[in-house]
Amino acid sequence: MRIEDVYIWDINAKWLGISPFQLMENAGAGVARTIEEKFGKGLKVAVFSGTGNNGGDGFVAARHLSFENDVTLFLIGDEAKIRSEEAKHNWEILKGLDFVRIKILKDSTYIKALDLSGFDVIVDALLGAGTKGEPREPIRSAIEKINEYAGKAKIVSVDLPSGYPSAVRVKADFAVTFQWDKEEYDGFERVVVKIGYPKELYHLVGPGDAKFALRKKGEHKGQNGRLLIIGGSEDYFGAPYLAAKAASYLVDLVYLVMPEYPAKRIADPDIILRPVEGKNFTKEHLEEVLALAEKSDAVIIGPGIGLREETKEFVREFVKRCEKPLVIDADGLKGIAEDLSVLKGKTFVLTPHGGEFKVLFGVKPEGSFQEKAELVRAKAREIGGVILLKGAYDVISDGKTWKYNRTGNRGMTTGGTGDVLAGLVGALLALGNEPLRAASVGAFINGLAGDMVKDELGENFTALEVAKKVPHAVKWVVEF
Repeated sequence: MRIEDVYIWDINAKWLGISPFQLMENAGAGVARTIEEKFGKGLKVAVFSGTGNNGGDGFVAARHLSFENDVTLFLIGDEAKIRSEEAKHNWEILKGLDFVRIKILKDSTYIKALDLSGFDVIVDALLGAGTKGEPREPIRSAIEKINEYAGKAKIVSVDLPSGYPSAVRVKADFAVTFQWDKEEYDGFERVVVKIGYPKELYHLVGPGDAKFALRKKGEHKGQNGRLLIIGGSEDYFGAPYLAAKAASYLVDLVYLVMPEYPAKRIADPDIILRPVEGKNFTKEHLEEVLALAEKSDAVIIGPGIGLREETKEFVREFVKRCEKPLVIDADGLKGIAEDLSVLKGKTFVLTPHGGEFKVLFGVKPEGSFQEKAELVRAKAREIGGVILLKGAYDVISDGKTWKYNRTGNRGMTTGGTGDVLAGLVGALLALGNEPLRAASVGAFINGLAGDMVKDELGENFTALEVAKKVPHAVKWVVEF
């Protein structure tokens, strides 16, 4: 796992009702337990805490250690700067204890004068994984002070040695890291302790994933995604419009390419229409549409495009030649089902429901969502891309890992919610997310928007209402 995943798991755990207070309590208790298992009890322990959550874990560890050891806590910095509610809460508890000595050191002069020669164990809870560059004062002096006692006292770091990966870092005997080892950690010994994450967090898509996927990059028009949507036919104009409407809330520019006949029925200033001649897509449109794709960051093909033979040929040929990340949806899936080799070497997300999945791969996804997940993963691995299988629980896989999404409700069986989903996945691809995240978070936001509509209107609503709730869902994620 990566350090970024830690933040995502923490946010998703909170969404499941596991509070940051519980996680901090379990982390600090795990540190204390590890120290006593390795070095016994009746120890003289110095705990060095910063003002962030790493310091908060140190506060909890100090309290647990105080039961059978002699503990002094050094707060490096100003107590007014203790940031989170959970760290503040644990600091207030410590201040009310008579058997833990507390020394607040705001200035490096006091730190330099410290004598730690009586201590058996020094706990480093100064800095967590989120810090960049070399540590600044007064933390820097605290790291140098701890390092003077390397080899004399046992030095245990919380999560990782403070200052890592810079040259100014604590020389720890080992670090107690939480739940799993991190890919980025190297060059120091680690003991992993569990802090109460449930297994769901390996696979569940939640607001943590969405927060990272929705980060905006640029300040200028077009820097936050240009999306091209190819769809519509003489029979359908609503599907591509719903995809475009949903996407328009996430990216800067949405281009909708449609045959001129259905395009006449759309008037929406948020969407840039690019009509092509005729009633349906054929191979004659190929060069024109490929040129538009060149200027886009991602492409959606399929909503309402129809199943005429010449249209399916157009779809296959377009997919084969398009170099941009693709979402292939609805009739587009039936178009490529006849020749999946067009996907070779492409970056893509397929968004089938159970019936379309069977058309693509000849097998119907059945059983529990875990059984479906294994099937989706196997097929995603075969075709070298991402599959988002729509259902009561959406299942998403890139062939390596799989995710599932629990947002959404029965009202979303209404026609068009799949088009809204395709629009969101395409928009997230256009924002630069890798396909697995774009597909997972698209499913999450689509379901969340649907749940918000249900709260207002009950289970009878239309897909356009879901599309219009997208900004509300995004706001909820950002503020979570």
